[in-house]
Amino acid sequence: MLESDREVLEAVERATRRTAAVVHAELQSGLRGLATVASLAPFVALLGTVLGMANSFPGCGAARSACMAAIAERLSLALAPTVLGFMVAMPAWLGYRYFKSNLEALDLEMSNASTLLVNYLSVYLSVPRA
Repeated sequence: MLESDREVLEAVERATRRTAAVVHAELQSGLRGLATVASLAPFVALLGTVLGMANSFPGCGAARSACMAAIAERLSLALAPTVLGFMVAMPAWLGYRYFKSNLEALDLEMSNASTLLVNYLSVYLSVPRA
């Protein structure tokens, strides 16, 4: 057994681990953006709703029935941001969960492929595995 064979095997093992970590980090960075959109969209929507509701009340010094009708109309318009926010948040969250599970499966596949490669090389180079 040559010492250089063991060094080659260790270098391949380090390289596969490092490459898997780089691929994981690149894919994970895209998921962070999707998770941010999914978690912030409802809050932005509620902020729009609150601002819309706040704009419903000014100038309501007229007759009570006319004022209530105006407020009801403006409040129904104020709920539109909430609907839009949830229409953004729900698909973003579902996409996040889908891609997150695919990333976990990819991590497992990369780990298995790395192990198989190192095991194959250890047999080929006749280096006993530690």
